[in-house]
Amino acid sequence: MPTSIYTDLAMESRELNPELQGVKEQTEEGEGISISRIEVETEEAAQKLEKPIGHYITLDAPELTNRPLDLFEQVSKSLATELARLLEGVDPQATVLVVGLGNRAITSDSLGPKVAEQVYVTRHVTQYLPDAVSKPIRSVCAVAPGVLGVTGIETMEIVQGVVERLKPDIILAVDALASRRAARISTTIQLTDTGISPGSGVGNERKGLNEATFGVPVLAVGVPMVVYATTISQDTISLIADETGLHSDEDKLRALAEKVSEEHLGSMIVTPKDVDQIATDMSRILADGINMALFGAEYDEVRMLIA
Repeated sequence: MPTSIYTDLAMESRELNPELQGVKEQTEEGEGISISRIEVETEEAAQKLEKPIGHYITLDAPELTNRPLDLFEQVSKSLATELARLLEGVDPQATVLVVGLGNRAITSDSLGPKVAEQVYVTRHVTQYLPDAVSKPIRSVCAVAPGVLGVTGIETMEIVQGVVERLKPDIILAVDALASRRAARISTTIQLTDTGISPGSGVGNERKGLNEATFGVPVLAVGVPMVVYATTISQDTISLIADETGLHSDEDKLRALAEKVSEEHLGSMIVTPKDVDQIATDMSRILADGINMALFGAEYDEVRMLIA
C-alpha cells in the first residue's frame, strides 16, 4: 500500500484537488448536519479524483460521536431524503436488492451485513402474502455475501448469481469506507450512484459492483470506519506545522513521517476502541434511513408487519 493518502470519500478527494475542473459542488448547512453534493462530470476529473463519473452526496454530522439520540433520528431522516432523490424515477413497485458488503466477523468491516439484517425485506410478502398489507408495497430483498477470504467466492460472483435469479430493478450496496481524517469515522455518510468496489477501502481491489457489471443501476451507501495509520501521521505533521508556524519545514517533516510509515507502519489500519458501539449505532442509522426511503408513506405499516 503506498503511503499517499487514500480515501473513499469524494468530498475528501475534492478537498485535495480544490481547483480541478469538471466537478460541480454544492454545500448545504443544516442544524447539526452539513450536506455536500459533488458531481464528477468529466473523465479527466474522474481519473484525478479516482472516483467514477457520477453523483456523490455526503452527510457530515460531527456531533454523532457524542451519541445524541435525537441526532440519530435526524441523520436517518436526512439520509432517507437524499436516498429518495436518487430513487426518483424508479417504479414504486420495482424490486430493490440490498447488498451488505463486508466481513461480519471483523467489527470495523461488519457495517454492511449489520445493515442488511435490519432492512425490512418484503419480497416474500409481495409474492405470497399480498393481502397482509392494505396497499401494494415495494419489493425488497437483502443479502450479505461475505468476503472472499471466508467464502472462497468473489463477492461479485455471489451477487451476480442472485441478480440473475431475482432480476432486481436496482441494487443498493452498503459498505464500510476509509477516510483520510480520523474525525470522520462514524460521523459521515456517503451516497453515490456509481456503485462500489468491495474491499477498496483496505486495499483489496475487487471487481466493482456497478451498472456496467450487473446491467441495472447500483446505488451505494457507506460510512468511514477506518483510517490508515499513515493518514494519522500526515494529519499530525499538518497540525504541528499549523501550531508552530514551521510550514517551511513541513515537506521535510512529511518525508520523515513517510519514511517511518514505510519502515514501521506499512498498511496498518486503525479504528476506534469503541468500534463495536459505532458499528451498532451507524448500522441502525443507515437501516432506518434506507427503510424510510424505500417504503415512504408505507414505512409505518411495513415496520409493524416485519417487526
